[in-house]
Amino acid sequence: MIKKYLIVIILILNITVSFAQNKREMRAVWVATVANIDWSPKDVFDVYSQKKAMLRMLDTLESLKINALIFQVRPTADAFYYSEIELWSRFLTGTQGVAPTPFYDPLAFVVEEAHRRNIEVHIWLNPYRVLNANDTTLLSANHLFYKNRKLFIKYGDKYYFNPALQQTREHLVKVVADLVSRYDIQAVHLDDYFYPYPVSGEQFPDNEDFKNDPHGFTNKNDWRRDNVNLAISLLSDTIKKIKPWVEFGISPFGIWRNKSRDPKGSDTKALSNYDDLYADILLWLKEGKIDYVMPQLYWEIGHKSADYQTLAEWWSKNSFGKNLYIGLFASGLAQHTSSSAWRKGNELVRQLNLNKKYPKIQGVGLYSAVALMENRGGICDSLKNSFFKNYALVPENISTAEKTQAPENITVKKNSGRVWLYWDTPADSSANYFVVYFAEKKRPNINNSENILAVTHDNCIDITNFYYEKRQKDVRFILTSVNRYKKESEPSEMVKMK
Repeated sequence: MIKKYLIVIILILNITVSFAQNKREMRAVWVATVANIDWSPKDVFDVYSQKKAMLRMLDTLESLKINALIFQVRPTADAFYYSEIELWSRFLTGTQGVAPTPFYDPLAFVVEEAHRRNIEVHIWLNPYRVLNANDTTLLSANHLFYKNRKLFIKYGDKYYFNPALQQTREHLVKVVADLVSRYDIQAVHLDDYFYPYPVSGEQFPDNEDFKNDPHGFTNKNDWRRDNVNLAISLLSDTIKKIKPWVEFGISPFGIWRNKSRDPKGSDTKALSNYDDLYADILLWLKEGKIDYVMPQLYWEIGHKSADYQTLAEWWSKNSFGKNLYIGLFASGLAQHTSSSAWRKGNELVRQLNLNKKYPKIQGVGLYSAVALMENRGGICDSLKNSFFKNYALVPENISTAEKTQAPENITVKKNSGRVWLYWDTPADSSANYFVVYFAEKKRPNINNSENILAVTHDNCIDITNFYYEKRQKDVRFILTSVNRYKKESEPSEMVKMK
């Protein structure tokens, strides 16, 4: 009997240690700008109101300990940033090609304010979409559409860059190179829109393109996939050549392939990336063209055609050593009409709990910000009180980069009634931000997320309230530096709070 109890105690201790060490987790939120889904406020074009809305959103995300923003900067071949390549978005100013007044650069603003709150910025682009409406009058007369009509193709009631053309790939690379060069972003992010979703009763009009330039293929579907593969490869090479620490992430439709079409596929019965969108995600993962994958698993647990658990398990077995995050449908909470799973209770809580079964799932992306701003289904309460209770660092970039140096000369100083923790960055350090750990009466364990007091880009933090709450507790501090590859330094010397 004693032996039995000892085994139970050991198991409990192992679970506790495992949980304590889980301080790396992606906690991303999509901010959709197309049709003003999340930002900027619909039909609000004054700069003050736009900035105010963004700051309110960032404050909310900071309070939830979100650590990454997936910000849509190119919704329809236009720009939510200053660009000499593409035109200002009509979703920002009301008219395509018209700059905000007074002038500001929304992406520069978001990068500065997000980093101030220790939130990464992943820029989100749609590679081919030009117009999500059958109304070309919405395009500026200066748009490339009118200068080089052969670059574009209409399918259904929408317009796209033609994925078959080398000129399309060159333009996309030019746009991405410009963004990566000029902004302090942490990732380039593409979602599920590659070849368009199938339109019932209509074939994608690329027969002539296939005939004119099959580049060695006899099967049109393989040729389409190769067109996308070429774009992904060029983008990957471009990003890494300019800033090797900037990640390239893809958030695909949740099904790679159905098992009925391929034994490697998932046990699902729905549209797929490979056969319908011509995106071979597994190839990009296998070849190392992308750094992370964030499949959009927007179905509930138990869904008949695409069960969440089936897909979460499948992706955890098919990430090829790259970082795997799961896209969750927060916007479906409390208003989805097709399934009671979304109307009753909190489906996302069940999914977040289920993710714990699969160690290769290293975090989530929440679609989209409006659901958190409205606290749909009480999801924010669940995140604050349970899943995101402690700080978490973004998972490491898969790279061979070395660690940076630890902070030095850590001191606690009082000044004008405030108490500050200061430190120096070594001259040879490549530190991007700092992590402050604390513990009472012992050396802080930097593998335990409960010991993280703050994450900051600054060289000091205000600890006034913490100091007066803990001054009798014999508190000790340890700091680390984290570089742009997300590599964390060795811990600094320990300092006591006196």
